[in-house]
Amino acid sequence: MSTSALFESHLHSLPLIARGKVRDNYAVGSDRILMVASDRISAFDVVMGEPIPGKGETLTRMALFWFDRLRHVVPNHLTGDDPTSVVAPDEVAQVRGRSMLVKRLQPLPIEAVVRGYLAGSGWKEYQQSRSVCGIALPAGLRQASRLPEPIFTPATKAEAGAHDENISFEQAAALVGRATAEQVRRIAIHLYQEAAAYALTRGIVIADTKFEFGFDRDGTLTLMDEVLTPDSSRFWPVDSYREGESPPSFDKQYLRDWLEAVRVEGKPWKKKAPPPALPGEVIDQTATRYKTASDALLR
Repeated sequence: MSTSALFESHLHSLPLIARGKVRDNYAVGSDRILMVASDRISAFDVVMGEPIPGKGETLTRMALFWFDRLRHVVPNHLTGDDPTSVVAPDEVAQVRGRSMLVKRLQPLPIEAVVRGYLAGSGWKEYQQSRSVCGIALPAGLRQASRLPEPIFTPATKAEAGAHDENISFEQAAALVGRATAEQVRRIAIHLYQEAAAYALTRGIVIADTKFEFGFDRDGTLTLMDEVLTPDSSRFWPVDSYREGESPPSFDKQYLRDWLEAVRVEGKPWKKKAPPPALPGEVIDQTATRYKTASDALLR
């Protein structure tokens, strides 16, 4: 893994489509996209000012692993082509090891969130209403409780600086059509169940995760973006998991916790740009957690 960090890529050979919270997307003709995973990190939908060295390579390595492992469940957006083959020689260093060359899809305007355990915003909502995104849950569940079965809790997609919002299945169906929403729910839960079962054999609990889907030119639902990384999932170590308490995590929960506790001019950060500067220890600890998750799952 590289020890240097890439906050932004700058390719002169391809037109930039957009910079997301993490990825820089470039057009490759009319039918492909080069997705470059930077070392940027976001929390509460705000991009931090400091990169996490090695993060983009870790995300890419994990996503490629999961796309391959789960390809029997649903088609994915990978073309199979070498990302370095579409850039100029002086740009290869920015691309190698942190990029995917993918099919251009028509993305769905929802995130397919699947929860197997009660954590994060789901835990907060359950305490108030004994439900999550309109799904009633049994009484007596505690923080980090395993749910009776995984639940599909979609969310809207947010642009950088805006916040994702949990929505009900009915709202998702209104956005994408009921048949598509039902197909996404079925496939997302299947993906989660297979991944979660594998992760347990590697000492990792996948508490929840989110998937993104789009349609290809033939109208086939296709898995896209990233899959089951510390950016899109909540990973807990099996050996320290305890129901009723917040487990340590191998994702960006450490960063979120630090941001919740930090004071900016004596006041809590308002979760809006600009973010507070990340100290070296937070950067190092976050990088270590990402690498730990990758090493455990991909060994």
